[in-house]
This record gives sequence, C-alpha cells and structure tokens, in this order.
Amino acid sequence: MKALRNLLLIPLLLLLFNCNNDSNSSSETELKADPKISIRLVDEPGEFDNVFIEIIDVRIKYNDDSDGENGWQSINPINTGVYDLLELTGGIDVLLADEYELPPGTLNQIRLVLGEDNTVVIDGETFLLRTPSAQQSGLKLKVNHELEAGYTYNFLLDFDVDRSIVIAGNSGNINLKPVIRVTTDVTSGKIQGAVTPYDFQIMASVIVDGEPVSAYADDNGDFVLNGVPAGTYSLTLTPDGESGYGEAVVDEVVVVNGEVTDIGTIELELLVGSITGKILNEGIDVVASVMVDGNEVNTNTNELGVFLLENLPVGTYIVTLTPAEVSIFSPVQINNVEVMQDLVTDLGEITLP
Repeated sequence: MKALRNLLLIPLLLLLFNCNNDSNSSSETELKADPKISIRLVDEPGEFDNVFIEIIDVRIKYNDDSDGENGWQSINPINTGVYDLLELTGGIDVLLADEYELPPGTLNQIRLVLGEDNTVVIDGETFLLRTPSAQQSGLKLKVNHELEAGYTYNFLLDFDVDRSIVIAGNSGNINLKPVIRVTTDVTSGKIQGAVTPYDFQIMASVIVDGEPVSAYADDNGDFVLNGVPAGTYSLTLTPDGESGYGEAVVDEVVVVNGEVTDIGTIELELLVGSITGKILNEGIDVVASVMVDGNEVNTNTNELGVFLLENLPVGTYIVTLTPAEVSIFSPVQINNVEVMQDLVTDLGEITLP
C-alpha cells in the first residue's frame, strides 16, 4: 500500500515541477523582452502668439555612432501633423512613438523631420518659417543611451521656441533653427504644480547646469517642468510684468529621477504701494480717491489734512481730491501718479482752488 501511494505521488510531483519550470520560463521570457522606446514632444516658452510646426517623421540611429547619412531608420511615428508648440504646456505633449520595440543596444541619435508647413504668428500676423538647407533633412539629436532588455524608455523632446526662431537682419526672413533638449525619465524627473491667480502669463523655471528649464502655466494655472535631473532646486514663478504681481520663489524642491515632484499651489502676491498728501485748506474734510480695476478706492483726510491711500496695486493713477461736504472749494485731479512697490508716493502740500 505504501509503495502504491508513492507511485501515485510521482505524477503529482512531476506536474508541480513542470508548472514551476513554466513559471520560471515565463518570467525569464518577460524579463528578456526587447526594450521599447516612447517619444513625446513638449515645448519651452516663447514670446509669440502661435508657433506651428509640421512633423512628418521621427528617425533613429541605433548601434551606429557615425555622423553620416547612412543608418537612419524610421520608427513609424503615430501622430504626425501640424502642432502649435505653445499649446504643449501644463503637462500636455504629443506622443510621437509609443513603445516602439528594438533589440538591446545603444540608441545613438534621434532625428525629428519637419515638413514645410511651419509658421509663426506675431501680433496676429502669420509669417512663414524658413528652414535652413542644412536642417531640411531633420534635426539630429545626440542621445547615446544604452537600452537593456525588459525595459521601456520614455524620451522627451523639449522644443525651445525662443531659441529656435531667428529673425534675420535685413532680409526680414524668420528662420526655424530647432533647438531641442532630449531627456529620459531614467535620468530625470518632473516638477509640477499650480499657481494662482492665473489670468495672465506666468513662467515657471529652474536652472540646470547654468541653463533655464522653463514652462508656461496653462489656462488653469497648472505647469510641468520636464526633464529635470535629480537634485535640489529653487523654482521661480515669474508673472507678466504688467500683471501687478511679484515673482515667487520656492526653495528646496527635491527632484528624483523617474518621479514627479508636486509642489502644490503657489499664491502670487500683489505688488502694492501707497499715495499720501496734505491738504492745506483749513476747516474742510477732503476725500482722496483713485480707481482700481473699475472700483473706487478712497480715504478721508485726518485732522491735520493728511490722507493716505494704502495697498494700491503698482501702476499709474489719477488721484481725485473732493471736498466731503458742500464747499466753496473745487475738486482737484492729479494725473500720472505712479505707485511703486513697497513705497509711498508723496504728493506734498496741496491747496484746493
């Protein structure tokens, strides 16, 4: 009976052994799968209304560190077409290649091939972007990144609009000379956050090896800085100079390769100053007022005839001085009164006529 029981156990043990081998074999096969690459296009800020570029192909040089024209292969990009680079902010990007499979080896170069439908809009007027003949075959981007089996590598092409568009001297031509920074999540991370208020242009930036990495906040105040190497940074939020808001700096922002650092929502501070003056007419109460965003801000003179309009946004105002009650004196307007940050603009001694 014992011998019979042992004989019955043998097939079961063989089955378990084979299942274990199949599981190990499956894991090894999965680990040894060919590497894959994904390529996305994003934008760094530029002072233009729109920048449209036409993408017709993405090519790579693989296991080939030569600089010649031979050896390039298309990776069959999935989203060719015309794109406004200035819309690729706040985490928005264009996926050009999605997990394209390659054998293990070295990705030496990426080439972004542009078509002829490239234009820039400046102050509402559209101009053709001319591509120098040396770059008409596509911009070559050095990568030299080792791809190992079993991994997917995400490459980011960060198109620097400001440095890529060159206005020629006397000819008036506007040339497109693409400047693109290539990063991968293996060697970089991201910083994301939000800023308020956001009804004006705001740029987020950090300095990497002496060069700025920047992005504009989108229509919701969200921003993403891509391709930031691991390290600790000071992030600067720079609002439009005419917004009336001050620059904000967030220190000690830690970036880890392959991860996203979220700094939350940063509130910008309004730049403010004050206006003061002294009314010399005796025995009358005077109202000093200015208009701020369509609303009147006012204050009364004190017993010494002094008024102080506080916390006014930086800018230029018309100050109106009006007797508070029926009076023989007439109102006075003082034009072009400039309010500067953290300063008090003193109008001096004033006599109402």
